[in-house]
Amino acid sequence: MRATREQAWALLTEHTQNANLLKHGLGVEAAMRAYAALRGGDTDLWGIVGLLHDLDYEKHPSLEEHPFVGAQILRDAGYSDEIVDAVLGHADHTGVARDTEMARALYAVDELVGFVVAVALIRPSKSITDLPVKSVTKKFKDKGFCRAIDRGHLRAAAEEFDVEMRDHVEVVVGALAGISDELGLA
Repeated sequence: MRATREQAWALLTEHTQNANLLKHGLGVEAAMRAYAALRGGDTDLWGIVGLLHDLDYEKHPSLEEHPFVGAQILRDAGYSDEIVDAVLGHADHTGVARDTEMARALYAVDELVGFVVAVALIRPSKSITDLPVKSVTKKFKDKGFCRAIDRGHLRAAAEEFDVEMRDHVEVVVGALAGISDELGLA
């Protein structure tokens, strides 16, 4: 099945109602599309993977269930093994190898999107459109900020995707700035 973006959005919203989780999906979708364009990938395919990667998280957040339930939902809906494997691979505890560029991109952007949004939200403007890359990289050093996001993971994921961290942050910030209205960060 070759799903459209509209079909993917309908599937996501069927399983996710939390506005912040929906915005996260939109953010990861934007970052994935940006990297697909840079790396010669299929922007629609990569975007759909980004949009759907956490479709089960609201109802199934435990390590025992996420993203396994989501992978089954995707299989049942007829999504390809490439999509399912990328979704499974974005979580280390699944043991699924990230053996495609798309899967490595998803792994690299997922947590960074959340981190970048958190940095934007603490700024007086609460805007991502004027967020300097340096502000994000500076916050990496602040261990009290966004404690739930492991900086070692962010660095390892960027390395696995073969991108320098500063460049990686720049791509993600740019992608999120492009959808700042949808994210409420204009």
